[in-house]
Amino acid sequence: MREWQSQSHVKWYCKYHVAFVPKYRRRAIYGTLRRRVGGIFRELCRQVGIELVEGHAMPDHIHLCLSIPPKFSVAYTVGFLKGKSAVRIHREFLGQKRNFTGLHFWAKGYCVSTVGLDEQVIRAYIRHQEAEERRIEQLYIQGL
Repeated sequence: MREWQSQSHVKWYCKYHVAFVPKYRRRAIYGTLRRRVGGIFRELCRQVGIELVEGHAMPDHIHLCLSIPPKFSVAYTVGFLKGKSAVRIHREFLGQKRNFTGLHFWAKGYCVSTVGLDEQVIRAYIRHQEAEERRIEQLYIQGL
């Protein structure tokens, strides 16, 4: 059964699957950054009242399942998360290194889809995508 949320004048169930990549699709999310990026996103979501339902960091992209209240647009939410996380990543991890232009870490744009009735499928995909990607790479290597 879905868990509907409510505010003073609205009951809502709005979940989105969001994916975005580092600038130039670099494999920049590894080591300590990969372990800490989840905490950064959780904290940012908590600050504005967005629920981070599921998330996973790959070396070259991030997948998030977000429950966004109707008072925020998806564009605003993703812009907020990407902007504030880029600043935090630069302060905590890339202070001395300037591999990216200014304080940019994420590429422009993102991919988003509504979750709808397939929430469990999307959450499982986010959870198990790394193993699936490794399996596909192995099949590709064996095919050469």
